[in-house]
Amino acid sequence: MRRVRYDAPGGPLFLEQAPIPEPAPGELLVRCEAVGVTLPVVRKVREAAEPVALGGEIAGEVVAVGDGVTRFRVGDRVTGLCFGHAYADFACLGEGMASPVPEGACPVDAVALVRSGLVALGALEAAKPRPGEAALVTAAASGVGQVAIRVARLRGARRVVGAVSDPAKARFVRSLGADEVVVYGDDWGEPVDYVLDAVGGELLTPALAALAPGGRLVAFSSGGGSVRAYDLLVGAKIMAGFQLGRIAREQPELYESWRRELWRWFAEGSVRPAVHGEFALEEAAGAHALIEARSNLGKVVLRP
Repeated sequence: MRRVRYDAPGGPLFLEQAPIPEPAPGELLVRCEAVGVTLPVVRKVREAAEPVALGGEIAGEVVAVGDGVTRFRVGDRVTGLCFGHAYADFACLGEGMASPVPEGACPVDAVALVRSGLVALGALEAAKPRPGEAALVTAAASGVGQVAIRVARLRGARRVVGAVSDPAKARFVRSLGADEVVVYGDDWGEPVDYVLDAVGGELLTPALAALAPGGRLVAFSSGGGSVRAYDLLVGAKIMAGFQLGRIAREQPELYESWRRELWRWFAEGSVRPAVHGEFALEEAAGAHALIEARSNLGKVVLRP
């Protein structure tokens, strides 16, 4: 099979021939039909001290199952997060991370909706939204951000603000349902009740400043960063971190309920994630460049 890898921090990415993996106990072997490209993986290529497996969301057909698998069988269509080599013709997926793909959804729909949607919905739940509140979503044009805007509205937000790196993204973000669009470095306007931050780093400070007194900031990015305790204290503000993997491991029933809700919204037409582009495996470097430049409008997907 074909697989994308790299040999040194920073790349370059290249295709190699590799044996088809064998599923370990509790794993599914999936013929990959779509692979989601994420900012954390792009960052790992640039920043990790040693080369790492290029993981990501995958969707495709189960072609083999490991010992102990009970929920899926050969021929099922599934999607989920692969922590090993995902940029490949075949990949192994843990049964606990797998979700069935319903009729009417294509593989690209699946990778654009499920993982990004679970992060968006989980971060929103961590913010404990109340009907009638105002929300702000950073990285609003990203794979997660676009879903977060929609689910914030579905959860009763009266006003949704999208924050972006480039004003050229404003039209796209408004098409998702945002009432306003603001640009990093500019005035973010009227305070909001909660912020869902997918960027981190230096953006945490303005994100915290955008909150009204008593507001909540949920950070779920791999970008690091810090805030001053005084800035929390003076406005009685709350900051929380959200990690989807912890929910998957420790609260599988909640994780599954979120998946069902996302697919229900998809079937109703309430949440239909946008896809910026589809790339062949040999074009993985171009997909990474698009994400790194923060120029994507929606999800970026590889099509093995």
